[in-house]
Amino acid sequence: MYSQDEIDALLPLPPATFHILVALREEERHGYAIIQDVESATDGELRLSAGTLYRSIARMVEQGLIVEPARKASKSDDQRRRYYRITPFGTAVARAELRRLTRLVRLGRASGLAGENA
Repeated sequence: MYSQDEIDALLPLPPATFHILVALREEERHGYAIIQDVESATDGELRLSAGTLYRSIARMVEQGLIVEPARKASKSDDQRRRYYRITPFGTAVARAELRRLTRLVRLGRASGLAGENA
């Protein structure tokens, strides 16, 4: 298993890492699908380049946040595509980051930074 210290050591997550984990939360995805999901989920505010994506993925695999599961490509799937899946550790880290971000937003709102319309 993993400890809270192992989780905390990775926080705060880079935005790209957090968004990749969120994109993988429900299903395995290949790189281009991750790029599309992140762009869609952020209304185009975050556009991952292929270089950023694959550097992030390599680091995340090394950290144990995601894995590249062995799979057989279907006839309709491109054999060159590499798919990724979030690990239980990755889910725990993403949840910890979400809690951290939620606390920051609460602090900002409580301090009046949000203004009247937020």
